[in-house]
Amino acid sequence: MWEAVEYAAVAAHFAFLALGILGGFFAWWWPRLIWLQIAAATWLVLVVAAHLPCPLTWVEDRARAHAGQPAHVGGFLDNHVAGVFYPVGHEQAARIVAALVVLSSWTVAASAWRWRRRAGNPSRSRRSSPDPAARP
Repeated sequence: MWEAVEYAAVAAHFAFLALGILGGFFAWWWPRLIWLQIAAATWLVLVVAAHLPCPLTWVEDRARAHAGQPAHVGGFLDNHVAGVFYPVGHEQAARIVAALVVLSSWTVAASAWRWRRRAGNPSRSRRSSPDPAARP
């Protein structure tokens, strides 16, 4: 049972990491998701920059201990991400790339929302007719 808890914690970690880094792209279609993505990205920055303990890492470590497995040295990124998604020793470059992905998703999301707002409101469009009766 404890191995299942460990696997669930690892899966939740990957899902949270995906939300924190890639969630802005999903917010293009579901704009309300941006607030959850901002919270996740903020938490990721705090965990990495301030070396805060992650609750999911705590759950994974406790599950490993109860399952009789040796403890991991380091956190989730050290044990499950480094060497898989980026080369070991290139953490700073990976952080920069992740930040650029997040910022680019926010930039495109903001422009998509502006475009939709303009398209949904013909009175704000430059191509709208000044005569309200001429509008479809």
